[in-house]
Amino acid sequence: MLNEFKAFIAKGNVVDLAVGIIIGASFTAIVNSLVGDLINPLIGLATGGVDFSNLFIDLSGTNPASLAAAREAGAPVFAYGAFITAVINFLIIAWVVFLLVKAVNKLKEATLRKEAAEVAAAGPSEVELLQEILLALKK
Repeated sequence: MLNEFKAFIAKGNVVDLAVGIIIGASFTAIVNSLVGDLINPLIGLATGGVDFSNLFIDLSGTNPASLAAAREAGAPVFAYGAFITAVINFLIIAWVVFLLVKAVNKLKEATLRKEAAEVAAAGPSEVELLQEILLALKK
């Protein structure tokens, strides 16, 4: 059973998946920083200093000064600012993944074209073979 487990772990797909998960976790921290430290402040500047992460509606009627204070007091809140931040994070991640997939697909396509060109250049085409057969039959 141990040998089977070693064979399973040694497969490229499992290792690739593990690397992808680790990189994905690191990428999440980068995107969170990008959104929280760069994009949200710019949006806040454009909207007059609004900080999305602190936007909330107090459902308890106690009117806490901040989202952190409401959560510390255990007050029920509708933290729609956190949702807006999560949507921005998602859109950025989706855009970056789209760009990465597009780049990988272009590389694969270029490699396939190159391989097809090499195969085509390696031997005569079907037309050339048929012409040779026709010439041989005429002789």
